Amino acid sequence: MLNKFFIFLLLISFNIENIHSEKQELSKAYFASGCFWCVESIYENLKGVVEVNSGYSGGNIEDPSYSQVMSGKTGHAETIEVIYDSKIINFQTLVQVFFGSHDPSTLNRQGPDVGTQYRSIAFFNSENEKQIIENEIKILLKNRTYNKITTEIEPFKKFYIAEDYHQDYKKKNPYDLYIMRVSAPRINKFKMDFKDVLK
Repeated sequence: MLNKFFIFLLLISFNIENIHSEKQELSKAYFASGCFWCVESIYENLKGVVEVNSGYSGGNIEDPSYSQVMSGKTGHAETIEVIYDSKIINFQTLVQVFFGSHDPSTLNRQGPDVGTQYRSIAFFNSENEKQIIENEIKILLKNRTYNKITTEIEPFKKFYIAEDYHQDYKKKNPYDLYIMRVSAPRINKFKMDFKDVLK
């Protein structure tokens, strides 16, 4: 009986270790491309994406509030944190979705949203990720997809998660006028352009 009990404990321990190791293998990526309500929903639709959080990055004060970021004085941009399984989706695909789901040629603006808090930023965690971002920009310019690209390429430093009411905003507020008029068309276009990588 004791032997069976010890075997049971070993199995539980093994399963817990496996769960931890799987979590440790998950990667994170950070992008700013306009209103995070839209961008969060876009990335949540991708195969291999486990979780997406809305927040702020790229600024110069700690733990800013939404109202502080909206003032444009903190230097932060509305940013999303993408937690993904790199065995299912890679960073390059995330970057392609980034450039393919917003207009990287408009400085400090996405649609009706204007200000530095809405600027386009691709953050990198390694030189390899930086190279992937730069190569994608070269391709877009070479193919004349855009005449110019204003996207900033920045080393990732710190991500501050936004207030609770911003998380899953589109899911919780499907009839919000901004969601219906701005977010929904943007997300629907993304779904048409990236059918192969949708859940």
